[in-house]
Amino acid sequence: MTGEQQGSPRTGRGPLRALFDRFGHLVHELSKFATVGGIAFLLDFALFNYLTAAQGLEQVTAKTISTVIAATVAFLGNRFWTWRHRQRNNPAREYALFFFFNGVGLGIAVACLAISRYGLGNVWPEVFRTPLADNIASFIVGTGLGTLFRFWSYRRFVFPEAGTPAVPEVTYDRDHGA
Repeated sequence: MTGEQQGSPRTGRGPLRALFDRFGHLVHELSKFATVGGIAFLLDFALFNYLTAAQGLEQVTAKTISTVIAATVAFLGNRFWTWRHRQRNNPAREYALFFFFNGVGLGIAVACLAISRYGLGNVWPEVFRTPLADNIASFIVGTGLGTLFRFWSYRRFVFPEAGTPAVPEVTYDRDHGA
């Protein structure tokens, strides 16, 4: 192999640099997304625990409220920081899609909490009907799975790259029946 093929100092491009050149933009977006998500997560976590402990709300209701508030903060952070360089469409469309996909993410987190508390909690209540179990199911498992889904869906549908083709409209052609 030559020095260029191995990424020698003569070329200045090693395999790690080549990977960063190829995926650096994704790493950059992901780090901003994680920062915004971390802030929203802390807000969600604090509100959930406040609403359940101090206000006495039922866990699934509290999780729904805390997630909606945290999602609003996340939308603002992602639109105006994470993906500010991407094309801007109709803000109402972005907001609606963001909350639709966030609703799916909320559903993932709430499903994890409900399975833990009401499914597994019926089998082993002293373990799965505790604040620790609620937090693990909701914030570690549910938020983890929901975050993977959100990053993909926001990047693909809510804040698309400039030039991303729109979904074609279906038109009816009288001559050909379609």
